[in-house]
Amino acid sequence: MIQEEFRRVCSCFATGVAVLTVTDAAGSPHGLTVNSFTSVSAAPPLVLVCVDMACSLLLLFDGASHFGVSFLEESQQDLSMRFAFVPERRFDGVEFSVGPGGAPIVTGALGWLECRIEQRIPAGDHVIFLGEVVAAESRVDGLPLIYFGSAYRQLAQPPATTMRGVVA
Repeated sequence: MIQEEFRRVCSCFATGVAVLTVTDAAGSPHGLTVNSFTSVSAAPPLVLVCVDMACSLLLLFDGASHFGVSFLEESQQDLSMRFAFVPERRFDGVEFSVGPGGAPIVTGALGWLECRIEQRIPAGDHVIFLGEVVAAESRVDGLPLIYFGSAYRQLAQPPATTMRGVVA
């Protein structure tokens, strides 16, 4: 009962949608859709992502030195669904580049980070991956893909101003 209410309450928090990526030992790209992403620290630049322990890709992330995070644009909902539901070969036909540490980066994303894995922390039914950002890039145009109320959403209009330099 509490798990159902927990999920309902969490769906009240709007999140961006990202593709979390890794390269296997043979150099093949792999990825999954996530909305569990948090910036942790600016100095050093740290982020965390969460991967379900039942995820078939968990061992790849466990064995990797780097991971990538590509923040999807609202026109990339099909990619979000592909990386969430296609069981294998999710990168087939998907354009991507490779970051300096070897992590796949989805082409056309609003922004991306490549992170060196610093810690792996088991937490409940997930593993938290804490990564130090080693490379990053963003675009100034486009709107993010949003997930709210257990559904994809769109912003009504682009923001009028940005909050650069604001630290919470």
